[in-house]
Amino acid sequence: MSEAAAPGKDGVLRTDVVIIGAGPVGLFAAFEAGVVGLSCHIVDALEQVGGQCIELYPDKPIFDIPAIPVCTARQLIDRLTEQCKPFAPPIHLGHRVMQLERVESTQRWRVSTDGGLVFDTASVLLSAGNGAFVPQRVGLPEAQTLEGRHVHYAVRKRAMFADQRVVVAGGGDSALDWALALRGQAKHVTLVHRRNAFRAADATVQELKRAVADGQIDLVIGALATLNAPHDVLRSIEVKTLEASVTIEADHLIALYGLVADLGPIAQWGLDVRAGRVAVDTSYYETSLPGVFAVGDIAIYPNKQKLILSGFHEASLALRKAYAYAFPDKKRVHVHSSYDAGLSERILGTPAAQESAHS
Repeated sequence: MSEAAAPGKDGVLRTDVVIIGAGPVGLFAAFEAGVVGLSCHIVDALEQVGGQCIELYPDKPIFDIPAIPVCTARQLIDRLTEQCKPFAPPIHLGHRVMQLERVESTQRWRVSTDGGLVFDTASVLLSAGNGAFVPQRVGLPEAQTLEGRHVHYAVRKRAMFADQRVVVAGGGDSALDWALALRGQAKHVTLVHRRNAFRAADATVQELKRAVADGQIDLVIGALATLNAPHDVLRSIEVKTLEASVTIEADHLIALYGLVADLGPIAQWGLDVRAGRVAVDTSYYETSLPGVFAVGDIAIYPNKQKLILSGFHEASLALRKAYAYAFPDKKRVHVHSSYDAGLSERILGTPAAQESAHS
């Protein structure tokens, strides 16, 4: 296996495969890259691994993963992350891939992110689900100029909310979790949600209700109507309720409405994009660009099934073709994992032959 290289003097990271997307298919692809003998880097626009599994339904039960009768999305991501560990693939979170350029002199790809990372890679594996997930923004005209100072779509530095009047908007796990987490740090916390029902774990909802009853958090049922920000400094927020309008004094608004899919720069890379997804040849799930593969929900082909297990299969085949791009002068010989001594030693610390002798 090629080891993942450190940046060269030019600051470029050289690797066999860049995997775009750290969801379940991307994580399994990193493991399969190691099995095949390829170095890889994973890049994801989100701040944590797991993709839509973690961002949209972390506690949702999943029943169709082979050999696992039932697990939550969070448990699946934890297991896939553990499976990757023997190969230690570098994971770059909070980086959105912006540019994909063919380097004709080397027949390789140059991949650049908005965070300044640059990769020189033989192949690219798109496992970006429905594209990059971006926060659903507040649909008020004054919100945009306040972003990063008074309007936030994630909590990056918790300390900035100390002794501040904070309004958290949303009704999912993230909104409730942060409202509860900030109650002892912020001067005052108000949770605003459009209805008196929540899309969060029962235990979290019950904890919120106790906090509201104890006066630790205010709960307002309604919709954001106006951000009052004279001289671009947030002072208060008007919320429209069923009965009237309520004005809440506020220094910060944390809007946690969830994420929306955005194909973003991928749509500008010259790929064959159909209905927001990338067309592939099912022989190896290669796109219209040589050495660029698409697997999981972002890939489209006849009779496509949007299942996690389908993405696992697609990634496995794609990486075997990717090997030919990384090592054009070598022919890879297939070995079943049970008989692969090098793989066994890497994962178990025991060569396969020795393991068989003791079984």
